[in-house]
Parts: sequence; structure tokens; C-alpha cells
Amino acid sequence: MTAPVRGGTSGTAAAGPPGGDAAAPRDWAEELWAPVAAGDEDAAADVLLAALESGVDAETILVDVVAAVQRQVGAEWAANRLSVPQEHAATAINERAIAALDRHPLVVAARPAARRGLVTVACIDSEWHALPARILAQVLSLHGWRVDYLGAQVPTQHLVEHLHRTAPDAVALSASLSTRLPAAHTAIAACQATGTPVLAGGAAFGPDGRQARRLGADLWAPDARAAAALLDEGLPRPARAHQPVDDLPHLSDQEYTLVTRSRSRLVGTVMAGLDDGVPTLRGCTELQRQHTVEDLGHMVDFLAVSLYTDDPSLFTGFLSWASGVLSARGDLALPLAPALDLLAAELRDFPRARALLAAGSATVPRPPGPVGAPGDADGHGQAGR
Repeated sequence: MTAPVRGGTSGTAAAGPPGGDAAAPRDWAEELWAPVAAGDEDAAADVLLAALESGVDAETILVDVVAAVQRQVGAEWAANRLSVPQEHAATAINERAIAALDRHPLVVAARPAARRGLVTVACIDSEWHALPARILAQVLSLHGWRVDYLGAQVPTQHLVEHLHRTAPDAVALSASLSTRLPAAHTAIAACQATGTPVLAGGAAFGPDGRQARRLGADLWAPDARAAAALLDEGLPRPARAHQPVDDLPHLSDQEYTLVTRSRSRLVGTVMAGLDDGVPTLRGCTELQRQHTVEDLGHMVDFLAVSLYTDDPSLFTGFLSWASGVLSARGDLALPLAPALDLLAAELRDFPRARALLAAGSATVPRPPGPVGAPGDADGHGQAGR
């Protein structure tokens, strides 16, 4: 994928997609994709500035162009058309292109002179995917909100201390990976205990926001545009202070806690069982074995978060997605079905876990012949990123 020469390092403004001023956001997204995929930071910024100068408003550029391209980055990685370093580089380029857009005089002039209240925007603890939160911060600023953007991976205790110091009118929490939901739940309850209403957003909360409701968030939005619209309508009263377990009474069975504490042992036991029962694993390189262990860890993590939320779709969805990712890499060195069987044997005294594993097993194909193959060493260890 080679970026067209439209400026960037040459210093010339991007020409823009066919159609000029009438170009739709999807056309600009296609235009942006080439320099992002090629690692051309200057050309990517030129595309966004050209879109702005052609009459596309900054909010549309952020939500319908940059965010759309970032979704394509993830899809291309899953299809094995981008490496992990390329994916990270693409994300960094999008972030820097947003910064260039933010400094443009047209964007500066578009911000309302009268500012609204203060919104703190942060990624929850252990969540490193910061671009969605960055886009939200920019869009809220365009709507006149004062924004305190804290970035990626904000520990809950530090976040709460910050809220006490700054007294924002609302806090927006971003989470992209479903395995971060327990941490998100802790953060939501802790922020509400300070008297601050919580807006939840990001892929972890589901396309319909069901996880945000399950975890007690005051508001949920599918994207930055919808989030700004919700806050513009008025801030809700924060939920009463409570413990996270109050939202999820099924946690009293301790299955989530016990599985989480046993993670290392479960991964080791299942890997040993695969070594004994799947002869083709013996042909794997040491790097492949390491990646297989990592993928088993992701499997246990998604089982755990399904136990936490009591939502089987998180586990079955992960297995379907992981199967596709491994297949795209021509890499079947992690035999999913035998791994699930071994995990079920280890968790035979856990009724909810057994039910989840049975549901997961039904989604995974069971080849009639020998299972597993050495595959490509670069294809492992990324099923959960």
C-alpha cells in the first residue's frame, strides 16, 4: 500500500478525493487510508486539512473520517494485512494528524467563545487504546466543553484523586477491550462515589451499550458525536454510591474470583495437556509455543470477563474472532476445541464456567483429522492484543 504523492514531505496541500467540495466523508476516509497505511504522517495530516478547507466540519472529520480509518486499521490487522508495528504506527499517525487538525485556524475559530462545564476524559486502568478517548476530547471541545484529557491507562485511585482536586461536571471513561470491563466497573463506581456522573464509551461496552448499563454507568454513547449530544442535553444526577458487587449479584458465587486467581495454573495445565494430546504441537518453535501460551491466557481472560458480567456472548464472540484471526494467518497451532475441553475438565466444579465453555465449544469447529500445525511464527500471541 503506497501513499500517493499529495504533499506531506513535499509541503504541498493534499489534492483531496474526486468530487471536491461535495466529497462524502467516506471518500476522505479512503483518501486518508493510503498515507496512514504507508506510514506517511505529513501526507495524512494534509488529507485532514484538505478536508477541512474543502468545507467538511472538524467533528465530521474526527468521527466519520479518522475513526473510520482507525476501524479499518483494526480490520486489516485481523486479516493479517498489517503487522502489529504497522498497526501501532498507523494509530500514532492518526493521533498526530488530529493534533495538526486541532491547531488549524478554522478549528480554533469554530470553538464557542463561551465555555460550558468541565469534562474529564480518561481511559480506564490497563486500557492503552487511547484514540477513541482523544477523538471524544476533541469533539467535546468543539461543543464548548472544557476538557481535561488524561489519556491512556489511568489507575482508578489516581483518577479519583484527580476528580477530588478538579471537581469536573462529568467524567467520560473509555474502554476498548472487553477484558477491561471489571476495571471499568471499579472505575465507574469509584467516580460516582465522588458525586460525578459517568459517561461510558468504547467498544468494550458493546455496540448497544449493554455492558455500560450492566455496570451502572449514568450514560453511554456509541461514538463521540452521540456523547457530545447527550452531554449537551444536560448532565444526569450521578448514581448513588455503591459497591460494584451490588450491580452483579451473581459474583457472590466466587467463580470469577477463583478463575482469575488461578489464571497461571490453568494456562500451564492446559498447555501441558495439549502437549500430551496434540502431537503436532511438538513441531512448534519456542516462539510459537510462547505465543500459544499467550493465546491461552487470552482465552482464560475472556472466560473470566464472561463470568464477571454473566454474558456468554463475550466468550463465544472472542472464540469466533480468534478463530478467524488465526485462520487468516494460516496458523492453527492453538487447537481451540481441545483447549476448551481441557479447560472444562479443570473447571468441572464451576457450573457457570462449565456452561460458558460448553457454549464456546459449540462455536469452534472440530476438525476430523489431526489438530494443529506449526504454522507461521508471527501469527500467534495476538488474539487478545
